[in-house]
Amino acid sequence: MRTLQHLSLLGATISTGLMAGLFFAFTFAIMPALRGADDRTFVDVMQRINVSILNPVFLTVFTGGLIVTVVAGALHLGSDDRSALPWIIAGLVLYGAVLLITGGFNVPLNNTLDAAGDPNAISNLAAVRDHFEDPWNVGNVVRTFANIAACCCLAYGLIVDGRNAARADASASTKASAAVPVSSAEAGKNEPTHRPVEYDWSAPVPSR
Repeated sequence: MRTLQHLSLLGATISTGLMAGLFFAFTFAIMPALRGADDRTFVDVMQRINVSILNPVFLTVFTGGLIVTVVAGALHLGSDDRSALPWIIAGLVLYGAVLLITGGFNVPLNNTLDAAGDPNAISNLAAVRDHFEDPWNVGNVVRTFANIAACCCLAYGLIVDGRNAARADASASTKASAAVPVSSAEAGKNEPTHRPVEYDWSAPVPSR
């Protein structure tokens, strides 16, 4: 049971960390790089990204982060040791916010951009870009920091879980050692090997 708890929390931490890294890259590398591009290049690149990112690996990590975090929370909820549970819940709430921002804000903007059609056929590329770029960046910055916070909460929960597991193992080992009966042979090993000399005081003292 403890192994499943630890593995599920580890999986939640890794998956949310991967998503935080992806959004971080968009916030501090991809979007700043595209800021200086012309309108046609910007629209074309973002449309291509919107298509290519919908792959099995991304979708598995994106949705799996929520699923594994829920599983980790459920497993810790049914455990006697719930010290990591508050951090798991905090991570779950923050990552849930990431999903809501993505689904309710960024994805509709992506769909609107895709619906604009081929960049070569768009008559007013500047208007399409203006409608998309700044709002999308705001949503992405917010979800980036929410995702980083979620990953940090889960990572700290993982540390707490590991510490408690180590303490529990040490306590169990101590109790097991105390419960082992000491055999007579082993007990004899602890007795002193040199016994004091016993004198027979009733024997006559030899004269000189």
